[in-house]
Amino acid sequence: MDARSILAIGTGVGVEILGQDLHVAVVRVRPGGVKVFGHTVITAFRQRPAAEWGAEYAAFLRRLGAGYLAAAVLLPRAEVIVRQVTLPGVAARDVAGAIQYQIDSLHPYGEDEAQHTWSRLPGTETVLVGIARKVVVERYAVMFVEAGVKVAAFTFSAAAIRSASRILSAPPAGGFLAVFGDGELEAYGESPSRPLLSAVLESPVESAAAMAAAELRLPQETQPVGLAEILPQPKSCPADFDLSRGALLYAIALAGACPRLSLNANLLPVEQRGYSSRGIFVPTIALASVLLLLVAALAAQGALEKRRQLSLLRAEIERSQPQAEKSNAVERAVELTRGRIQLLDAFRRRTRADLDALNDLTLLLEPPAWLTGLEMNRDSVVISGQIEQAAPLLKLLDGSPHFVNSEFVGQLGKVDKLEVFRIRAQREGVAP
Repeated sequence: MDARSILAIGTGVGVEILGQDLHVAVVRVRPGGVKVFGHTVITAFRQRPAAEWGAEYAAFLRRLGAGYLAAAVLLPRAEVIVRQVTLPGVAARDVAGAIQYQIDSLHPYGEDEAQHTWSRLPGTETVLVGIARKVVVERYAVMFVEAGVKVAAFTFSAAAIRSASRILSAPPAGGFLAVFGDGELEAYGESPSRPLLSAVLESPVESAAAMAAAELRLPQETQPVGLAEILPQPKSCPADFDLSRGALLYAIALAGACPRLSLNANLLPVEQRGYSSRGIFVPTIALASVLLLLVAALAAQGALEKRRQLSLLRAEIERSQPQAEKSNAVERAVELTRGRIQLLDAFRRRTRADLDALNDLTLLLEPPAWLTGLEMNRDSVVISGQIEQAAPLLKLLDGSPHFVNSEFVGQLGKVDKLEVFRIRAQREGVAP
């Protein structure tokens, strides 16, 4: 059992806005597993008085002893724009400024019309960004306030699934593609080449799913799975709760139960967020405090000895400091000289690398494929043209030693029997 599983403790309420209805689920998470306490559907909530359906919601939570909880609400996918921004080398403290600098280019709305949230995907340089119209967020916020429903978060499917799939379980290491939804189908996937993909599928579903798999660099034989297959399986749940149909609701409830283990992607303004009552945790906190006092008492026994050892170590460091400074100065001089030599070598290799890349493109794109455009700079290349089948080009380009991370720019077109494509690929092994 890893550290995340030990910390997986909490109870959460998930609310999914699905058309004219609200789907609500309550789950409890413990290191030993997940239990779904209950599930209900509040029908036609948009047409009913807020006080009426709010009372129905409150009665449901009281029956389950969860009236103190604030809900995590999943906004409809159609009302949220999901973007991914790669920020290589950007420190955590600078991410907010970098996102704010780019945010206007990530959505089509006017100035001050959008509400956004972001969260860096752990272990990657990718930042997940969710954007919605302010009027949409405000409308839902007012609706829930009028109904007397405490809301802790407005979030979106990509953040909820990414978080829930890592509570008490782990997604397939080699990557996957999940397709889900009753009406409008949605795809969510991960792979070693791309940390996250979230998209609404257009018909025909088979070709759209194949395109999504190609974007993830998954093998062509990859078959989409149901969303429930990548989530931790509950130990128990009500007889009327179909996990395969309610997987997205289950995911948001899991993320709401363990917010500290989930992505902090919350579109609800801070001043409007509700919080779950902490009163029920008083006994646990008291016992934890006693335990901490006992641990502190044990640690104090060795504190004096550690202090003496630290004094001896500092004295030895001070004696060795002059020699260390001389050594560091020599190393800095060597590194500076090495850097200058590498810079000169890189300039000599630029022309050769460009010619090799052009030659590789000529060999890869054999007739009947032909190009209508080619743009190349130091780190990327953009090609456009026509070919009978464009999808295999991504794998073909990624197989070259000169290109990596190729992806389609925009939708594929069709002229006669040929597909019109535009592909962007990162150059590999070129001097800056």
